[in-house]
Amino acid sequence: MKKSILMIIPNFGLGGAQRVFHDHSVELQKQYEVTEAVFNLDEPNLYPSGNPLENMEVPGGNNAKQKAVNFIQRIIRLKAIKRRLHTDVCISHLEGADYVNLLSKSCEKIILLIHGSKTHDRNINGVVGWLRKKVLMPLLYRRADRIVTVSRDIIPEMVEDFGVDPHKLVVINNSFDVAQVRAQSLELVDDAMQAIYATAPVLITSGRLAIQKNQAPLLDIFATLLARQPAKLVFIGDGELRTDLVKHARALGLRVYEAWNNDSLTPDYDIYFIGLQANPFKYIRPATLFVFPSAWEGFPLALGEAMTCGIPVVTTDCPTGPREMLAPISSTPFQPIRAMERGEYGILMPMLTEAVTLTADKQVWVDTLDQLLSNAVEREQLGKAAQQRSDDFSHARTFERWAQVIDAVLAE
Repeated sequence: MKKSILMIIPNFGLGGAQRVFHDHSVELQKQYEVTEAVFNLDEPNLYPSGNPLENMEVPGGNNAKQKAVNFIQRIIRLKAIKRRLHTDVCISHLEGADYVNLLSKSCEKIILLIHGSKTHDRNINGVVGWLRKKVLMPLLYRRADRIVTVSRDIIPEMVEDFGVDPHKLVVINNSFDVAQVRAQSLELVDDAMQAIYATAPVLITSGRLAIQKNQAPLLDIFATLLARQPAKLVFIGDGELRTDLVKHARALGLRVYEAWNNDSLTPDYDIYFIGLQANPFKYIRPATLFVFPSAWEGFPLALGEAMTCGIPVVTTDCPTGPREMLAPISSTPFQPIRAMERGEYGILMPMLTEAVTLTADKQVWVDTLDQLLSNAVEREQLGKAAQQRSDDFSHARTFERWAQVIDAVLAE
């Protein structure tokens, strides 16, 4: 009889964690009896797996008292679900689900999946952020049977900042449906978009328009680059910073296309915000460079998928993930890099988050992009290397490792 796996996440909707949750649900179902659980369905399930779903029907709450009541209610309901399903292992995705998973523990084994850096996450701030980092995570995380991190560089954070036993920590990188991404990347963009690609070299980036992705400095870099040579910059995605980014681009004198305004799609613009796309890969593959200015990550899906498309990638050496993906045999530097670093599978760049060095760091980006846009041979080599590396992130390799971890926990 298959062992019973319960997977829990706070909410659905659009996000990298939700995509990973879907992939795990689909792949683990091949060896285990998988049920999903979610706090509520306030956001649509954009990545349905077809597996059974338990909706706990507990909202977030509008004030501190209501949030506390709902938090307790989630623990009670998850405990009941675990008992009813005779759960053998409960795997939680994202911090809120981790707390509820740990506090509802009975006889089942508990595995937490840490999707990104906690130490460097600027969304964990203020009094509540201090409480999470200094009290909740150190107190609760050590109670897990295993903690899986998506990047090697999250391991030291768990040990040094949150007091987790190193023996409980395991690294399993995120994975991608490599064959499907490559197949989808071969689909042609429409004639209007093809005309844009034919006009000038295209820099492209993909991700939520949010503080983590740090796209604003990229606009500054691109504006300076345009003074040296023609180029286009394409943004795939949407998010809460949409208006701010458009305003910033226009303040730089850039001509901005906005898909949500039903603008006429022509080569006359400098910046193209094309919004969410069902198939982003067909836009990425024919572009000249993939640029990724994130302030922090976990093991970024967007970067891995761009590599799978065979496009050369230029990314910040942010915590965590990019260095592990592009220069896996190198060690994480003690201090942020201040110059371009050519990894085996792509280009690592200074982060764009430090006010003191920002001007110089942006100049490094401008010089590097200018040089790459002028060197087709190097771009071809980098694209081939990136695609080769992406084979290491296949579902088959990743979920073989997950099965080993789950079975080891069950055997304890």
